[in-house]
Amino acid sequence: MGAAQVRIAIPGGNGVTGRAVRAALRRRGADAVPLGRADRVRDAAAGCAAAYLIAPNMHPDEPALVGGWLDGLRAAGVGRVVYHSVASPYVPAMPHHLGKARSEDLVRRSGLRWTILQPGAYLQNLDLSGPVRVPYDVHAPFGFADLAEIAEVAATVLTGPGHEGATYELASRTGTVAQLAAEAGTTAERVPGPSGRGAWFDAMFGYYDAHGLPAGTRTLDALLGRAS
Repeated sequence: MGAAQVRIAIPGGNGVTGRAVRAALRRRGADAVPLGRADRVRDAAAGCAAAYLIAPNMHPDEPALVGGWLDGLRAAGVGRVVYHSVASPYVPAMPHHLGKARSEDLVRRSGLRWTILQPGAYLQNLDLSGPVRVPYDVHAPFGFADLAEIAEVAATVLTGPGHEGATYELASRTGTVAQLAAEAGTTAERVPGPSGRGAWFDAMFGYYDAHGLPAGTRTLDALLGRAS
């Protein structure tokens, strides 16, 4: 089946990541079908060859959400699923990462043909147009992911063969917030906590402060067909 014939459902596809994945699929001639929270997946995904699952950030019960999507996809006869996870999903100190790890387990045991993508922290989350202030160590190591490149990998995996049963950790470049700021001609500093955004955010920033979120770049480079 050629890409022009492929219809792909994207539960959670109306957000920033979903829009980027939809654009990448359209460039390959595929028909991307975004599904919102109110859509009944069983009906909306009928006739789709595959699905790309994107849960909202910090969802309070991502495994329940993903499990419901998987039930709907099976009922709709969709045989292929790609799950948008996160780098280092099994981190006990970060509850929302554990939600991703449990969701990965559901995907692996779903009975569907599956692939899991684990992107690092988005480069686009940092505003480098001026001094950068973050509530964690600006010298902590990260594997940063470019949203457009993640979308291209998603489209590659969804429309090409050879990715079933694979888990891909994805980063576009490695570095620190301080390095990115210096390259952009600005400065970076760690601001005092707590973040004031809730316990999950404080746990995440505390983990970043201590360990960062490292991820390698070779897998993404290989999937995009470029030299490391």
